[in-house]
Amino acid sequence: MNVSSACQLTAVCYSSRHGEQWRTFRSKVQRPILQPQTVKKYVAPIETVTVDFIRYMEDVRDEKGDLPMDFDNDIHKWSLECIGRVALDVRLGCLSRGLGKESEPQRIIDAAKYALRNVAVLELKAPYWRYFPTPLWTRYVNNMNFFVELCSRYIDEAFERLKTKKVTSENELSLLERVLRSEGDKKIATIMALDLILVGIDTISMAVCSILYQAATRPEHQEQVAAEIRRVVPDPDQPLTYADLDQLHYTKAFVREVFRMYSTVIGNGRTLQEDDVICGYHIPKGVQVVFPTIVTGNMEQFVSDPDVFKPERWLQDCGRLHSFASLPYGFGARICLGRRFADLEIQVLLAKLLRRYRLEYHYEPLQYAVTFMYAPDGPLRLRMVPR
Repeated sequence: MNVSSACQLTAVCYSSRHGEQWRTFRSKVQRPILQPQTVKKYVAPIETVTVDFIRYMEDVRDEKGDLPMDFDNDIHKWSLECIGRVALDVRLGCLSRGLGKESEPQRIIDAAKYALRNVAVLELKAPYWRYFPTPLWTRYVNNMNFFVELCSRYIDEAFERLKTKKVTSENELSLLERVLRSEGDKKIATIMALDLILVGIDTISMAVCSILYQAATRPEHQEQVAAEIRRVVPDPDQPLTYADLDQLHYTKAFVREVFRMYSTVIGNGRTLQEDDVICGYHIPKGVQVVFPTIVTGNMEQFVSDPDVFKPERWLQDCGRLHSFASLPYGFGARICLGRRFADLEIQVLLAKLLRRYRLEYHYEPLQYAVTFMYAPDGPLRLRMVPR
């Protein structure tokens, strides 16, 4: 695929894009992907992937139970395997042992990291790439070509399977099959898959790194999460249901509090489509306005005792708490397309992992660093202790 084709196909994937092209795509995939009944179908598939991931973790830990130096990359593998199951209807084999740097799963992870962490550089810095192919732009386009070819291959296979599939109800269709059947357009399905994979892998993985680190370094809160999980899921071997996850109120509050204090996504940007006045300042059309969640979630103006980690604040009245103090997926028309699946993956991982293991951390405290996201900086050497 040439540069022009790749760029046109991926242009609607990123949050900075707008206009009629984006609205057309969003209107075609928003209904099936955001419906709760669609997400419910994926509890079992995501649980299967997560059980495989926990077995993987058990295999790679050392004699003390500590996970390897590059465990954050293993979390990326789990995230990609989950997203591949949702967006492409396949298991990509990310959790196979001994995957090399040139394996397809690792290439996908590396390409997604590169694309997500450099799109802002291309958009916000001097656009020399518009006049000649800079090294950054060339690698970026090559990554896009790789993603388009990958998604197209799996979507072609799903389209062929759908032709011979006997369907009596729409409920029997996967998310990808619903989009293919309703639109009859593999391009729309490809854009949806690109959006979920490119934006989802790194963001969900970094969020999970932060959540697991906070759980390991806040044992009292972790035990409250584990107690709730034991109450809802008495038998660790019983399959999870959507109703089970719906009862994990403290667990969800714990995640939300992590997002408030350590917002993985450092902010939400919006390009004004017309002149506006914000807090008395006239902002002209075309200017990008950023809502810095990494700052606002820790402001006394919006949260009582913002320096105190208190999941209970999301469950009961604990003083001042603005509803936007934790805003990991944005808000409004451009809210994250895959947010329900991201929540599902995080909840299933916590429910399965903390039901069987206590997480500990026995090394130097990790500092959080701001890159494209906000996450612990350093080896995530968590220790798995059987409960």
